[in-house]
Amino acid sequence: MSQQPKKDTALRSDAQRNRERILRVATVELTLRADAPLSAIAKKAGVGQGTFYRNFPHREALVLEVYRYEMQQVADAACELLETRPPERALREWMDRLARFAMTKAGLADAIRLVTSAPGGPARPGPTPVMEAAGTLLRACEDAGAIRPGVTPDDFFLAIAGLWQIDPQEDWEPRAGRLLDLVMDGLRTGAPGG
Repeated sequence: MSQQPKKDTALRSDAQRNRERILRVATVELTLRADAPLSAIAKKAGVGQGTFYRNFPHREALVLEVYRYEMQQVADAACELLETRPPERALREWMDRLARFAMTKAGLADAIRLVTSAPGGPARPGPTPVMEAAGTLLRACEDAGAIRPGVTPDDFFLAIAGLWQIDPQEDWEPRAGRLLDLVMDGLRTGAPGG
């Protein structure tokens, strides 16, 4: 009887590895081409059609899970940065990561638009984890006296909205850097510690 749980655990971990491999491959493929064939994603992930469809029964499920997965990666970076950097520096570096996500995942945004714009399709998922991460960083900066008091995540995202106006096909990094530096300058204005 003690052998059965080990087998179940091995199967679950194998299934989890398959799912993660599918997500990694799908992230790359859907970023390159919004309408990437699911069969090509399964093949590149090294899984059979049955395994693929057991995890993601339709395109919408895969695209939305890739989006959630990528957004969670950006959100998780906030706490990681706060553990190793002063709050102001953590916020600025996180802004760079957010910009990199926005610019390099433009194809993924197209895939999300395709699946959420279809009649009867799923609703577009919100940026909740990223909003929460921004809130965590802003509170840490405010507590440290590094930014003006009272800035909300909504205020922050309105201030950086220009990121989504930059063409990701161009040399976007210098423009994004200048924009984010301007936003940081604005956040510092009126800071108690500044």
